[in-house]
Amino acid sequence: MTAVTAMHSLRRHWPEYLIEGWALGVFMISAGVFATLLESPDSLARAAIHSDTLRRVLIGVAMGLTAVCLIYSPWGKRSGAHMNPAVTLAFLRLGRVQRWDALFYIAAQFIGGTVGVLIALALLRHAFASPPISFVATVPGPSGWSVALVAEFIISFLMMTMVLRASSSTRYMRYTGLFAGLIVAIYISIEAPLSGMSMNPARSFASALPGHIWTHYWIYVLAPVAGMQSAVVIDRRLRGRAAVKCAKLVHASEQRCIFCGHEPPQRTGSNYSSSASSTGVPT
Repeated sequence: MTAVTAMHSLRRHWPEYLIEGWALGVFMISAGVFATLLESPDSLARAAIHSDTLRRVLIGVAMGLTAVCLIYSPWGKRSGAHMNPAVTLAFLRLGRVQRWDALFYIAAQFIGGTVGVLIALALLRHAFASPPISFVATVPGPSGWSVALVAEFIISFLMMTMVLRASSSTRYMRYTGLFAGLIVAIYISIEAPLSGMSMNPARSFASALPGHIWTHYWIYVLAPVAGMQSAVVIDRRLRGRAAVKCAKLVHASEQRCIFCGHEPPQRTGSNYSSSASSTGVPT
């Protein structure tokens, strides 16, 4: 790749890169707000809800809904709402993302997530920075780092398997974002005590950097990437490389796609141009 190619990608696709940063940033702000609301010792909500499990379920539901809203938002539909370097690298492995797009997506995810944590810190201050919130950092649970490593691998593998199957199905592709949100809610409710439920190197970095909490950070890089890459390998062997046609979680006809080249229909008077697909699904 040449510098010219990088600049060409940046000039053409910078809106999608910014959207990726925005999406993970909003997700981290939401995580900070809901975690502080339900887990801070000074919170009235925590005092009212005595069950640790119930509070964790409520956080899971809130974050699952946040993910769904981001994925189905007009901006989320435009970028594809990866919000995760491991997801972007999985689609790169499949040849559905160009190298420079992948690089800029990943950079935007790391930067956007970190900015989101800093905004949460500015809004919530000491309550967000202090235990047990601690910048919503992901660290291994009481069972230790080995359990966290295996747990992160498994949840990442299952999430990517769902994304590959649902997003490439004409029947289920419209529900991919709903499935992803449901899985996030379930994982936070059930798996979080084991690893903190990251599944995302940029999400863990965003908390670790300002909080200086690097406890076994390597787990949250290695396990999600390895889990999602494994999902790609198995999916390719079972269905072939061509089964996954695009790198978007939800492919909307009204949004351009930098991955498959789809352009939204153009209005000509009262009618749409027939030069674009009526469904927006790549063929």
